Amino acid sequence: MVAKPSLEAFPPLRSWQRKAMVGYLRRPSEDYMAVATPGAGKTTFALRIAAELLVAGTVDAVTVVAPTEHLKTQWAQAAARVGIQLDAAFRNADLHSSADFHGAVVTYAQVGMAPQVHRRRTMTRRTFVILDEIHHAGDSRTWGDGVKASFENATRRLMLTGTPFRSDDNPIPFVNYERGDDGLQRSRADSVYGYADALRDGVVRPVIFLAYSGETRWRTSAGDELAARLGEPMTQDLVAQAWRTALDPTGDWMVQVLRAADARLQVKRAGGMPDAAGLVIATDQQNARSYAKLIERVTGEKAVVVLSDDAGASDRIAAFATSDQRWMVAVRMVSEGVDIPRLSVGVYATSASTPLYFAQAIGRFVRARRPGETASVFLPSVPHLLGLASEMEAERNHVLGAPKEDDGLDDTLLEKAQQTEDASGELLKRHEMLSATAELDQVIFDGASFGTGALAGTPEEEEYLGLPGLLTADQVATLLNKRQADQLAAQKRRSVATAQADGAGGARVAGMTAAPPAPVSAGERRVVLRRQLNALVAAHHHRTGQPHGKIHAELRRICGGPPSAQATIEQLEERIATCQTL
Repeated sequence: MVAKPSLEAFPPLRSWQRKAMVGYLRRPSEDYMAVATPGAGKTTFALRIAAELLVAGTVDAVTVVAPTEHLKTQWAQAAARVGIQLDAAFRNADLHSSADFHGAVVTYAQVGMAPQVHRRRTMTRRTFVILDEIHHAGDSRTWGDGVKASFENATRRLMLTGTPFRSDDNPIPFVNYERGDDGLQRSRADSVYGYADALRDGVVRPVIFLAYSGETRWRTSAGDELAARLGEPMTQDLVAQAWRTALDPTGDWMVQVLRAADARLQVKRAGGMPDAAGLVIATDQQNARSYAKLIERVTGEKAVVVLSDDAGASDRIAAFATSDQRWMVAVRMVSEGVDIPRLSVGVYATSASTPLYFAQAIGRFVRARRPGETASVFLPSVPHLLGLASEMEAERNHVLGAPKEDDGLDDTLLEKAQQTEDASGELLKRHEMLSATAELDQVIFDGASFGTGALAGTPEEEEYLGLPGLLTADQVATLLNKRQADQLAAQKRRSVATAQADGAGGARVAGMTAAPPAPVSAGERRVVLRRQLNALVAAHHHRTGQPHGKIHAELRRICGGPPSAQATIEQLEERIATCQTL
């Protein structure tokens, strides 16, 4: 019989872990759900609970259910470090684990294929079941029914999640739901530790989002040539086509963004994170391989390509995690749970836009190792993504029975993003990329938007790419405010110089009618209003000490509407007027 784990083998618990563990041990019940942001330490928390129960004799065995094959190995390795032996190679045909193990790690798919095997294992020994990223139990009726049938007789169950819950109506097994005053049922967590909490405690890194817009041109199947600018107000269909055009590896947009991302990575490596690494998240295998070639062309160094159906993908991830290589390109293997702490620069080059997928992807970059480390994520200036970037700290429960809006963010699309990696030939036939160029549109941090726009490769862009690699959250906000103030001052000086030159020219041609001012586009108007709003928020921050994100959230509460990155001109004007009265 394998020896019981030693509690002395565990590292000191973080504050939220201690609080949650005390709450768990004081209120013993069959089910407990812990929600904690990626990088907060859910694995350590769960294994400590498992050790406590094994040592106390409450349970005899542990079963961990993970989303992917790679995570099975990761869980087993983490457990072994604290004296809990889990069989990551367990197969349904094995029926039982060897006596060398405290239990096994399996996937949701494994459970769904043979629930009777796992039910028998659970009933044979008093079992503690850890359901990692529990929302996967709602992915399909087969998986959900399999999880329920397999583990309903478990002695204890611990549900973990670090990402927003699903937006479908499939109840998740073992999750408790409470009906609110509006008649809707919402999931109830026993412990919640959000991104904002973790950022305050220094457990996760601040994330700086660099949103790139640019001109895109493409040809439709009917032969029509269309052009659009990323970030400009347009129909959902045009947004999707412009977005797809920007991500095309044959255009200049990806080259310019990858060059900027690598410049940011080099700054981090030179400024205190010598092993900093970058990750490009691609839509499909074809684009992933093309992006890897672009990275080699831009940096002179080959990138590691990870495709989920390739043999050895997990080994390549593990090797990259401990190597000094700069770039990895992946499709879906690193969208959830994979632990590569040195990742600090990301390029979101995928068309997936569900809150669930986005949160999982950004979660790969937030794990803090020491004070001052920051994460930088480059993404297209697309309204959906800008809104998600502005609301990173938002908590989201699983709601049953709520009317669903066709907003393009339905989490049922996550499965398609996770299951389909081949580029659609039909789609390519209907869409031919003609050109795409990139320019820095805005920088999003703590829910606020900074910057006045900058062409790729200009000194203005370099000002943002050159932010020091080691900064606290407060220092990030201070520097971004200063960068924006410097840009506005430079623009003002240029405007004054232009006006003076025009005045001198006008004196020479007195009597001629002055040319009317050029019309201002809606996009330009929104940029000006965002700058004005951010300046007012910054001033209010200096007067009151309130975080920028909290001030923006209060303005949204008063005025309504989406984050400022998605707000209309009218909504921005209303918030500016409101902020002036605060």
